[in-house]
This record gives sequence, C-alpha cells and structure tokens, in this order.
Amino acid sequence: MKKLSIFLMFVLGFVAFQSCDDTKTYAELKEEEREAIKRFIEANEIKVIDEDTFAEQDSVTNLAENEYVFFDETGVYLQIIEKGKGETLETGRHEILARYIEEMINEDGTSDTLAYNTDPDWYPHPDEFVLTKSGSSYSGSFSSGAMSGVYGNSVPSAWMLPFNYLKPGRATADRSKVRLIAPHSEGTSTASAQVYPAYYEITYQLAR
Repeated sequence: MKKLSIFLMFVLGFVAFQSCDDTKTYAELKEEEREAIKRFIEANEIKVIDEDTFAEQDSVTNLAENEYVFFDETGVYLQIIEKGKGETLETGRHEILARYIEEMINEDGTSDTLAYNTDPDWYPHPDEFVLTKSGSSYSGSFSSGAMSGVYGNSVPSAWMLPFNYLKPGRATADRSKVRLIAPHSEGTSTASAQVYPAYYEITYQLAR
C-alpha cells in the first residue's frame, strides 16, 4: 500500500507538471497532439491501415508488420496482439480484469510512463472495471485499482473500443491483449483536460 501511495503521488505530480500552457488555444493544442502522434508513429515504425483493410483481414492486425488500424471517427489507433480464447461478449454487464501500461506521448514523439499495473510484486491484483455492453456500444466504470485512484472511476473510451473485436476468457492464457494510441478525447479525464495523447498496452480478462 505504501508503494502504491508513493507511485500515485508521483503520477499526480508529474501530470500536474506537464499541464498545458493556458496561452495556447484548443485548436493549437489539438494540432500539437496530432503532430505528437505522427512523430510517435514514425519513431516506432508503425504501419497504419484503414478500417476497410482491417475488416478484409478478419479484424486482425499484422504483428510482423507492426500494423495498427486507425478509427477515423474516434482518432484511436488499435493493434490486436491476442484476440483471446473466450467468447464474444453478450449484451449486459461484464467484470473485466486489466493489466496495463499507460504512457504520455510527448511533442517529440517520445513517451513517459504515467501509470501501470503489470508487476504482481507491486500490484498483486489487476485493476477491475465493470463493462456494460448495449448493442455495439460500451460503457465502463472502475471498481478497484490504480487507474481509479489516479483518474476516477470512468474507464477511458479508448479502452472499450477493442471489445468489438475481442473474445477475452477467464483464464490467464485465454485473455486478450491490445496496444492503443488514444487522443485526449478518448483518454482519461486528465488527458482530456490537458489535451495530450496516450499510449496503452492492455490485457483484458474476465473475472472469475
């Protein structure tokens, strides 16, 4: 618990230090965000495909070519590492366990870690959130974990987009895994307020 408290204080301090310049307009901040994402994609040699190509590939991304699919409506980039070995989620409520890395994407295309829950020595338990599916729409609320401690209970929209294509299972070996590049509008409450993009690597697993 002491380690968790120290880590959360560090993250909150880092985010506050990185707060946006109030003299810049929202349009300028969004343009800087677009450029930061572009530089991040170039620096990491990411191949971007469109949604039509993604659909033609049976909604998978080619890992050997480091493919990400770009969703024009949201501005989110998605790479599916593992679809999972469970079933397509049905309409209703689902308890999801998540392990993740969250990084802020800087203007020069580099990134800095903001939050993570990947090391069982630090965090014995995954973060947990309740995912509600209604047709092709999703909403989510964290019930425990570091993300809720830092950002509140609302699950970033970008985290929910992949569930249209995943089949997370209950066993660790059956879980789903993705990478995301999310603009501020699809990220955390802090990203939205301060207009910065984020990179995520996330595993999803159904709670037992």
